Amino acid sequence: MAKPIIKVAAVCGSLREGSFHRGLVRAAIQLCQESVKEIQIEQVEINQLPLLNTDLEGQGTFPPAVEAFRQKIKEADSILFASPEYNFSIAAPMKNAIDWASRPPNAWANKAAAIVSTGGNGGGERAQYHLRQVGVFIDLHFINTPLFSLNAFEQPAKFDKDGNLISAETKERLKEVLLALHEFTLRIQGK
Repeated sequence: MAKPIIKVAAVCGSLREGSFHRGLVRAAIQLCQESVKEIQIEQVEINQLPLLNTDLEGQGTFPPAVEAFRQKIKEADSILFASPEYNFSIAAPMKNAIDWASRPPNAWANKAAAIVSTGGNGGGERAQYHLRQVGVFIDLHFINTPLFSLNAFEQPAKFDKDGNLISAETKERLKEVLLALHEFTLRIQGK
């Protein structure tokens, strides 16, 4: 029997086109197209979101970019965060997106989620920790394993000059995260 297909919204905390985090999202999308057919990933952009300001909210409405973002989150079965670490924490654009989608009614509520991160020695683990703390309050449920944090600067190279993931070993690790997210999403949905 075929496994149900889940829709995943990928949220990247880096706004740079050539960032390694965007490369992780592109690689995840490619893996799903090639071998993890039970998952459909859509990258949901956050670069057009205004800074959170509740003065911008109307009577149950939000600015158009925020409405569109919130709708994508609501429609998704689960979330894949590609979270850079800035100053031992979550990147400001990602936190802003999280806060907008958590405004009532909370678009994140009762969704499964996974985090992938890369960077220097810790590979973004401190940002992952903070993101998990935020997730508790907004009712996101993160997979516990496998943990995906990657030192992007160790040899052999993991990414090419354009930020594309080229490491076959890392792609396998990313695939494991996607498979775990699929299974966990179905468990949360009671399927």
